[in-house]
Amino acid sequence: MDMHTLSGGFADPARDAAHAFRACLQAMARPGRGQPIAGALPPAPLSPAAGAVLLTLTDDTTPLFLAPGLDTPALRGWIAFHCAAPICAPEEAVFALGRWPDLPLDRFRIGTPDYPDRSVTLIVEMDSLSPATARLRGPGIETHQDARLPAIAPFVANRARYPLGFDCYFCAEESLSALPRSTFVEAL
Repeated sequence: MDMHTLSGGFADPARDAAHAFRACLQAMARPGRGQPIAGALPPAPLSPAAGAVLLTLTDDTTPLFLAPGLDTPALRGWIAFHCAAPICAPEEAVFALGRWPDLPLDRFRIGTPDYPDRSVTLIVEMDSLSPATARLRGPGIETHQDARLPAIAPFVANRARYPLGFDCYFCAEESLSALPRSTFVEAL
């Protein structure tokens, strides 16, 4: 185990995790609105924002799918040491981490009518959270919120399955936004 595996976690775990958890909650409660999130320094190519989300939301009970573009020995070691989240196939994932083109959407769980909560949450790495490409409407949004999404059609289809579907966190550098499955999406 090298020093890069052991470093990069929260410096003050209780305080940093509380701040990161609050950012995750705020992002999901206010779809498309950016939130600062910091405190993690994961191995490249993972952003500090995605690292903070992993440190906050994953543990040994939350199977994680790593998309091919991010599935490196350094990142696997960092996740094993800091989060203990078991790496799994897409069909078993509670969380999935990757760039949008690398995420196999048709293989993830979307819940069942009796248990819609048994679905995946995607943690999507992005280069930037701006400029906006979509207009969002729905719970947590007063009138509308413009946001950058990596695509439009998959989110429109995801909303059509509600209450089934997936939820998303979008991460870029030290910023985070979210899109719950209850949000209506249209292209700008």
